Amino acid sequence: MKDLYDVARHLVWLTQFGLSVCVPPILFVPISVWLRKALSLGSWIVAVGVILGILGAVSSLRYSLKAIERQGREPKKKSSPPVSFNHHG
Repeated sequence: MKDLYDVARHLVWLTQFGLSVCVPPILFVPISVWLRKALSLGSWIVAVGVILGILGAVSSLRYSLKAIERQGREPKKKSSPPVSFNHHG
């Protein structure tokens, strides 16, 4: 049962990782094309949309990789609390 849980957890991470990297460019580029047409802006707005999409994807990639790394680390062993005044042991 633990193996199935691990597979499902990795599948969720893989899906989230793919979506977090793909969604920013998919959103920014069409929005920038629409802005260019709707507001009669130059082609520079599409370049800005592409750059923002790439920066959003890179940012999401960094965040996802850090989260995966944190989850992959072994949990820190909890040390016993320090001896207090009322508990001398």
